[in-house]
Amino acid sequence: MRHPSQLWKTALLISGLAIILCAEPQAWAQAKAEKVFTAIVTDAQGVETEVKNALFYWEEKVSETAFVPHEVKEVPVKRGAATVKVKFDTIKQIDVKPSPDGGLPTLSITLTNGKTGEFALAISGSFRGVSDFGDVELPASGLKKIVFK
Repeated sequence: MRHPSQLWKTALLISGLAIILCAEPQAWAQAKAEKVFTAIVTDAQGVETEVKNALFYWEEKVSETAFVPHEVKEVPVKRGAATVKVKFDTIKQIDVKPSPDGGLPTLSITLTNGKTGEFALAISGSFRGVSDFGDVELPASGLKKIVFK
């Protein structure tokens, strides 16, 4: 039979490992989810706004009176028949070209690795965040340029 002090040490060790194993994935996921993006957004009138905690936002209509809000850190674009979700952390700059027929704009995306591509915006949405003057929402169709810091 083990001495009571050895049992106590073993119990403490097991408890400590259990806490670390349970808490670590949650802490890692929370730290990853909390990455904040800041962008300088220029609207069609040439007005620049610094947007902190930038998100792409749209509402999905599920019935005549119900909508599901979506806030993501990516830009959904069309490439042929596919929808590509370009993550904010890979984007350096987006140049927005309005559609001549009033539809969704075309986005010229420059990645941080230097690659560029031209895509149609997949979903009518807006860029949301916080400016020095308060909460801000900028419809994607009314923008000229977005530069991520």
